[in-house]
Amino acid sequence: MSIPRVSQSPTDPAFVQNPYPFYARVLAEGGVVWWEDYNMPAFAKFSHISALLRDRRFGRANPTPLPSVPHLQPFTDFEALSLLEREPPDHTRLRGLVNRAFLSRHITSLAPKIDAIAMRLIDGFEGPSVDLIPTYCEPLPAMVIASFLGVGQEAVADLLRWSHAMVAMYQFNRDQGVEVRAATATTEFSGFLLDLIRQRRGAPADDLLSLLIAAEVDDARLSDEEIVATAILILNAGHEASSHAIGNGIRTILMTGAADKVRDPANSLADEILRHDPPLHLFTRYAQQDMSIHGLPLARGDKIALLLGAAGRDPGRHEEPGLFDPDRPDPAHLAFGAGVHFCVGAPLARLEIDIALRSLFSSLPQLQLDDTPTYADRYHFHGLEALRVRWD
Repeated sequence: MSIPRVSQSPTDPAFVQNPYPFYARVLAEGGVVWWEDYNMPAFAKFSHISALLRDRRFGRANPTPLPSVPHLQPFTDFEALSLLEREPPDHTRLRGLVNRAFLSRHITSLAPKIDAIAMRLIDGFEGPSVDLIPTYCEPLPAMVIASFLGVGQEAVADLLRWSHAMVAMYQFNRDQGVEVRAATATTEFSGFLLDLIRQRRGAPADDLLSLLIAAEVDDARLSDEEIVATAILILNAGHEASSHAIGNGIRTILMTGAADKVRDPANSLADEILRHDPPLHLFTRYAQQDMSIHGLPLARGDKIALLLGAAGRDPGRHEEPGLFDPDRPDPAHLAFGAGVHFCVGAPLARLEIDIALRSLFSSLPQLQLDDTPTYADRYHFHGLEALRVRWD
């Protein structure tokens, strides 16, 4: 089968600021194209992506891995143990243990703490104008996860530095400098967590590290290295995604005049925000066997791109998909993935987004944009570089 070939640089300034016209073009082509810049097929339709995320013939791990790269070894060692990169049966065992730490009652109990962190950050604004990205959107999820993990707040700056360095590995056209910084950050973060794990084994506390240490299913426990990989994943995936989602949500609410909907505690806009302008736009998977999908032949080890950012704007799934609608009855999205790799931290992310928005708009009812928000050149992430607001 021949599929349309399209070219679109992910670093093109127009695309960085608004990738949705490109997604509309891919959807208009039938939702399956060969993306020249990534040199792989890309899928954009909601139904296709939802099915592919659940299709066990695909996985995160490359069945024909490339030779190891010495300067990347610390990072690749971490990835090999990460819940996100493992497949059943290893994934099943690890997921079962990690789920013990993400029970809904435990997540719900974090609400007062998240609200207190949000209010502390808001009280620290030096107004009447501020850039919310470094003062609110980035530190809030990092502070929440630090508290959740049992890491002192004094370590938040290091957590942010390590997280930014590591997630840069997933951006388009990374270079060796990015790789070296990611490996260094992995080594530093791992050492920091191993020290904390040793402390918690001797003196357990009411935090995620202690829960992960104690978690047991069928006499199986997590190794120290698996706990480290899990904690790093929770910070990197949770912080990066939540901070972008909060920033994107604030921008959208200010541009559409939906602040009143946010202030009502009965409303949750998290899912409509994640549908309309999600933080992660591209997710890759590897064919685990030779096959044909939607008429496209794939060999074992072939890589495909799933355009999560396009799925939420698919007119085949949503009416007026480009419209942000706080009252949308079914804001279905794939921002948390699907299938066995559905995001374990989804309940925490929804809670963070809702509390962050409600606290901000309730505290500053006159909030308005002070400049045009700009997105950062970090594809496959989609998040703001600057979000200046004022409230006088």
